[in-house]
Amino acid sequence: MGRIRIGVAGWDYPDWNGIVYPAGEAAATDRLAWIVRFVDVVEINSTFYRPAAPRTAESWVRRTAGRPDFTFTAKAHRSWTHQRKEPLIRETLDGLEPLREAGRLAAILIQFPQSFHRSPEAMDHLARLADSGSGWPLVLEVRHSSWNHEGLKEILADVGIGWCAVDQPRTGPALLPPIPLVTAPLSYLRLHGRNTADWFREDAGRDARYDYFYSQEEIGELAELATAMAGSSEELILIQNNHFRGKALANALQMKYRLTGEAPPAPETLVDEYPGLANICHIIRDRLF
Repeated sequence: MGRIRIGVAGWDYPDWNGIVYPAGEAAATDRLAWIVRFVDVVEINSTFYRPAAPRTAESWVRRTAGRPDFTFTAKAHRSWTHQRKEPLIRETLDGLEPLREAGRLAAILIQFPQSFHRSPEAMDHLARLADSGSGWPLVLEVRHSSWNHEGLKEILADVGIGWCAVDQPRTGPALLPPIPLVTAPLSYLRLHGRNTADWFREDAGRDARYDYFYSQEEIGELAELATAMAGSSEELILIQNNHFRGKALANALQMKYRLTGEAPPAPETLVDEYPGLANICHIIRDRLF
């Protein structure tokens, strides 16, 4: 079975202060250097909104030097997926080059919205992205059920794009369930939570949509899915995106325990927020200063 890396989407959330990050010290915390103590991988969200400057990517490498086995994934810029204009391919790749050179870039996540349906035009667009990003570890995330069809595995494998299985709120038949395809050496599993009440609510903010805590039963179900995908992969990236109030990190640690049987480290403040972690985690009580 391939290696499973478990982590979180993003690391800079104000509501993590005093929960993920030490209470009273959060303003002075190098949040990236802190979070790598507890996860194997972090998904970079900021690159969806603007390509990274190479010097910024260089700083990410420096700040995680104490964990040489730690890795990143990064979202492709939204011009690849959400805008009807020429995608910023070169700018995106140039910004991520320092991560690739350092051996720290596991994947570029091409995250399409629910409105992106399978069609000949969509397949042509994917083929162009694959050609432009040839040699880079590209992974596709789609959310509409039209992508659930025979032949998709072969199509993605032919163009060299990995597959991201998505666990998302199941609000109706148009929503794609998490399908355990493996189309490249690296596979990806992304867990958004199952907050059906707020997922498509127009006035729901980001925090409301991702305010969900996976139960132990759901963690067990998804651990089986991760194991199945890892069985056909060289490496599986598992990302918790249910970030509100540190739920992503808490569930990530529960997943690590479920898959390895070993107690992962956890910040004391996170265990205070989610007391169930005390039975499965090694509590880190040290502070920053």
